[in-house]
Amino acid sequence: MAAITVTREGHGPELLLVHGGAPSERTWGALRPLASRWTLVTVYRRGYPPSPAPAGPGPDFDDDAADLAGLLGSSPHVVAHSYGNLGTLLAAAQSPDHVRSLTLIEPPLYYVLPDDPEVARLRQLSSAVLSRGLDADPEMLRDFLRIAGNQGVDDGPLPENALRAVRLAQGTRPPDGARPRLEAIRSHGIPTLVASGGHSEALERICDAVAAELAAERIVIGGAGHFVADAPAFGPRLERFLAATTWPKRR
Repeated sequence: MAAITVTREGHGPELLLVHGGAPSERTWGALRPLASRWTLVTVYRRGYPPSPAPAGPGPDFDDDAADLAGLLGSSPHVVAHSYGNLGTLLAAAQSPDHVRSLTLIEPPLYYVLPDDPEVARLRQLSSAVLSRGLDADPEMLRDFLRIAGNQGVDDGPLPENALRAVRLAQGTRPPDGARPRLEAIRSHGIPTLVASGGHSEALERICDAVAAELAAERIVIGGAGHFVADAPAFGPRLERFLAATTWPKRR
């Protein structure tokens, strides 16, 4: 497959930024000031311009993992959002020596809580929208868009940004099939931060469970919904975490 697009900006240690179902610019815009102290390496996942289209019907976490594996040679800190966590964790488990730290923002790892009703409902919403797109049940579509951080979706016509997000995401391989080897990441001692926005009970429970599995630091930063990186407190908190990590990690 043709290579994905990756941009570099700034000076200092590398932060590899992996977006989820929303484009990179929407996801990471609030972190641009970090470029004065860090090199921001921004990934554009397959299916999200200017990267090429995916080989299959839509974006796929296994394709993401393969693409990201080729970007870990410089041993960056990795910051991932939403669906982008899946490929990130798969790649990190395969090459833990090349991941300086992990920051996981609201990962959709539904399998960590298979019997939780709130998580089951989120899984159902996600599956409906990723498979059917704008043809999904209207109530389910709006519920999913609210959780995913879209504004102005409560009633009336959906705004153009929400419509674009759904069109980009349709055909995406559902997160259910992703089974990253969390124990490999934990046993290797990769410093990990798990962050959420305090807006969805299902995502809070998932983040709690993932943090426990990885022996990770766990933070909740409200005010920006699913786009946690937009919250003013997130950038400084991320930098404190990064500054506290040691390299190489010794066990």
